[in-house]
Amino acid sequence: MAVVYTLLVLFLAVFLAGFALLIMGAIHFDFSNSEVPPGVNQPVKLRVLHIILISRAVVGKILENIGICSQISFVRYLQGGKPLGVDPELFIKDTWFEEVPVRIYQPKVPSDSQRRGIMFFHGGGFVFGNLETYEKLCRSIARESQSLVVSVGYRLAPEHKYPAAHEDCLNATIHFMKNIQHYGVDPDNVIVCGDSAGGNLAAAVSQTLAGRSDLPKLRAQILLYPGLQALDFNLPSYQQNRRVPLLSRERAACFGLLYLNGDALHLKEVLEGSHIPIDIKLNYRKWVSPDNIPERFKVRGYKPHVLLDCTAAVSESVKRFCEPNLCPLLAEDAVIQQLPESFILTCEYDVLRDDGLLYKKRLEDNGVRVTWYHLEDGFHGIFNTFNSDWLSFSAGKRGLDIIVNFLKSL
Repeated sequence: MAVVYTLLVLFLAVFLAGFALLIMGAIHFDFSNSEVPPGVNQPVKLRVLHIILISRAVVGKILENIGICSQISFVRYLQGGKPLGVDPELFIKDTWFEEVPVRIYQPKVPSDSQRRGIMFFHGGGFVFGNLETYEKLCRSIARESQSLVVSVGYRLAPEHKYPAAHEDCLNATIHFMKNIQHYGVDPDNVIVCGDSAGGNLAAAVSQTLAGRSDLPKLRAQILLYPGLQALDFNLPSYQQNRRVPLLSRERAACFGLLYLNGDALHLKEVLEGSHIPIDIKLNYRKWVSPDNIPERFKVRGYKPHVLLDCTAAVSESVKRFCEPNLCPLLAEDAVIQQLPESFILTCEYDVLRDDGLLYKKRLEDNGVRVTWYHLEDGFHGIFNTFNSDWLSFSAGKRGLDIIVNFLKSL
């Protein structure tokens, strides 16, 4: 018995020592490789959240190296969280639209008229995120706006490359619109909504449906700090916020490549801008250019980037970055002009800030009504924290209130 007790004590000591080393290593990595600007909302809490995420990634890498599971699978498993249980104000149902898993949130309070319907596409860089990750956010949107919300569990990269996620979100939306009478939703009040990669998918779905006469026209699109292009990772926001959690410039480019090709082999070229031929860059410069970013967003420091050409091999590998279904900012004016009323939310301390600003300008230049809200103290991923009460951020709640008010105005 004494031997067993001694072994247990030794095991516990080794475990605690390993845990302490993990946390100290994560803290060191956070302070050495990331930057939390003074204007960020609740900076200490953001550091704590980032350290937790780093620790998860490290453990996942260890498990991958010893052959237990992949790092991505481990992080996805931890993202699930504990079930929230029954909601007294909502009917919640898991089902399938075609072959796509969805979760429907329907207010229990009877409505005098048909409700608005919201197709929600979660973020996570096309690699992470699931129905559980955004459970609390979707419940909040459904309850506070008294809308029916359909959360879409689209396929993830790198297992499922582009255009899998787009196809899933598009097919789920079309299925919903074709069967809308079953859900008590006004066919003239359907909205697509998403954050980050989900914002990309919402924009792409909206463009794909533009001009279709066999379906009701979308009422609006809500794009929350969306990633909308992969031509230029040296725009002002990518330079200014390259080390700001929760999305670094390098990770943004890596996620794009994982979705496109299932690997990140040409990450270096993408970051330095030598992945797209110069003639193609110049062709799209009317839409993707720092010249289209208001000067007030350049005051934190910005150095114009020299245009670099690329090799044929790299260009061939990433040529689909120029497809609007992957990079909606590159759609032609004829498509943009048909888009519905739009809401765009950007965060000051976000590498994707300028994607949203450039799209805002494109929409407005083409006569599309845009409501824009900028979180001056916000950072990328601020809505990802809704499932955790103690790691949620006041700026995120403020942003949610603005979104709900926009929905109620439709």
